[in-house]
Amino acid sequence: MVVVLMTSVSESVFGLPRQLLAVALFLGASLTDLLDGYLARRRGQVTTLGTLLDPIADKLLISAALISLVENKLAPGWAVVIIIGREFAVSGLRGIAAQQGVAIAASKMAKFKMLSQVVAITCLMLGSHEGKPPLPVGTSSATAVRQALVALWHGAFGIESLRIIAYGAGRLMLWIVVFSALWSMWNYFKDFYGAVRHRIETPPRVPLRERWRARSRLRWRRPLFTKARGRKPAPSAPEAP
Repeated sequence: MVVVLMTSVSESVFGLPRQLLAVALFLGASLTDLLDGYLARRRGQVTTLGTLLDPIADKLLISAALISLVENKLAPGWAVVIIIGREFAVSGLRGIAAQQGVAIAASKMAKFKMLSQVVAITCLMLGSHEGKPPLPVGTSSATAVRQALVALWHGAFGIESLRIIAYGAGRLMLWIVVFSALWSMWNYFKDFYGAVRHRIETPPRVPLRERWRARSRLRWRRPLFTKARGRKPAPSAPEAP
């Protein structure tokens, strides 16, 4: 997918536009990511290795696609930094939670984030032409969405207009991805803190003066002299004749 997006191998070897082949590869990989977990749970073949590798493969796919889009000027770098940074933060949190014996399940917002990522990346790829955006480089998301709405309003459904519509929809979905990523990350950290709060919180620190007064009161309450109470020796067993 990265080779197709970054080079002209698609046109020269397969005779297909690079955006169509890249979308086919991306959707195929996303479909396998959806099916492997479903089949493993249905057939009772969930393993520890699969549980560890599945989110890694998911993050590699999304990160590779987003970084390629940034290189081709199809997506803003700041949004991609937030999305990928969120993945690192959640992965580290899950590692810490596993050490504490806490299992963090995927939330509904995280699943919605994954779906919106697939839609945003697909729209941005379809909106490209020879790996470049249909609008001038540096066009804001608001301008891209406005151009897409204008094309829809006038009923312009030519190839160039369809690219602008797909590109505007992709930039809009990217904003949704950013907000859902931050929201789901906040939910993960909140759930984790609620589960391990009693382990990581320390009791309030007592001032040194109060601790000294408490020790002084205990010291003066102790008796100065104590009587030693002797114990009678236990009777020894008689010796055998």
